[in-house]
Amino acid sequence: MKKRKNNEQWAIRRKQQLEQRTRKRKGDNSVIKKPEQFIREFRDRELDLIQMKHRGKRKRRASLTPESKLLFVIRIGGKTDMHPKTRKVLYSLRLRRIFNGVFVKANERMMEILQMVEPYVTYGFPNLKNVKDLIYKKGLVKIDKQRVPLTDNNIIEQALGNHGILCIEDIVNEVATVGPHFKDVTSLLCPFTLNKPEKALFGKKRLYKDGGDTGNRQDQINELISKMN
Repeated sequence: MKKRKNNEQWAIRRKQQLEQRTRKRKGDNSVIKKPEQFIREFRDRELDLIQMKHRGKRKRRASLTPESKLLFVIRIGGKTDMHPKTRKVLYSLRLRRIFNGVFVKANERMMEILQMVEPYVTYGFPNLKNVKDLIYKKGLVKIDKQRVPLTDNNIIEQALGNHGILCIEDIVNEVATVGPHFKDVTSLLCPFTLNKPEKALFGKKRLYKDGGDTGNRQDQINELISKMN
C-alpha cells in the first residue's frame, strides 16, 4: 500500500511538471509548430547559408569604394529563415534585434560584411542632422551593466576624457567626422533602438534600388532614419 501510494504521488507530480512545461512552451510560443513548419524553416536557413556564401564570393570580385566615411546600418529582418552563421555576422555588428541601428566606419571590408547580410539590413550615408538627432534623442551608454541616457557630460568625460572627448557635442563631432577615436565612441554607445516605421518598409527582401527594402540606400537612408527616430 505504501509503495502504491508513493507511486501515485510521483505520478501526480510528474503530470504537474509536464503540464507546467506545456504551459510555459505555449506562453513562449503561442502557436505550436507543426513538423512541416520545422522542415520549411530548416530549408530556409540552409538556403540562406548558401546564398550568403554566394554573396561572399561575388563581393570579393568587386571593388567597393564607399562614397562617405560614415555609414548607418539598420537591421530590418531576420528570424526563422536566417542561418546561425548569418546571425553571427549580424551579432558581430551588434545588430541583435530588428530595428537596431549602429554607426560603422565605411571601408571596403565593411561593405563586404554588409553584402553578406544584405537581405536583413539596410544602410546608407547619414547626414549631420540625423547623426545629431540620433545621439541626442536615443543615445545610451552602458555603465555597470545599466543603460544610461547621454544626459550627463560627467559620464562622457570619465569614459572618453583621455581622448579629449568631454561632452555630447564632442561625441557627435567624432562620429560625424569619423575621427581618430571613432571606434572608442561607437563602442561606448549602445545600438540605437529605433521605432518601427509606418509605410516605409514593405517586408521585401529585394534591394532598395530594385524596389525592395534592403541594401544600400546611399543618401536616401536619411528619410528612413527620420521616420524611425
